[in-house]
Amino acid sequence: MGCWSAENATKAYLRALKMGKRGKEPDVAEFISAMAAGNNAQLMVMTCAGVVGSTALALIAAARQTSGKVVCILNSLDDYVASKNALGNYGGSLSFVIGDAKRLLNDYRTADFLLIDCNVNDHKEVLEAAQEVAKHEGALIVGYNALQKGPCWNTDEYKNPLSAHRGRFAGN
Repeated sequence: MGCWSAENATKAYLRALKMGKRGKEPDVAEFISAMAAGNNAQLMVMTCAGVVGSTALALIAAARQTSGKVVCILNSLDDYVASKNALGNYGGSLSFVIGDAKRLLNDYRTADFLLIDCNVNDHKEVLEAAQEVAKHEGALIVGYNALQKGPCWNTDEYKNPLSAHRGRFAGN
């Protein structure tokens, strides 16, 4: 990732807002889009617990702004088919990989933006795998749906598990 670009962040934010068709009601997805594009991310890898949603559109918007690439790791073929349908015309704007996220993340050591769905099975191990990837390229790690995990994030171990690797948790 290069220097912060406010222009890229703003344009990606607005594009994500349009793509999500929410009008004037921004959500965490637009914030994610702005973070990825503002950091000039070229390879954005996301994990999803199920069918992709607004966060995938957010990374597609960021990738369009930075001329980057988006890879989405899904658990099953059913999730893939449903995700392609859910994205409609945007379905061809990202690559899908099906399998175990904690193992597959290792294949993307050049990623500079990692978006981790904290609802995936073994989310703690997936975050640890993301931290290993981040060690190589200094990737920015963002966890989303973390608030839905409730008390498990209140332990000392997970007060800020990503702090050493430029990570953030986004609400949702």
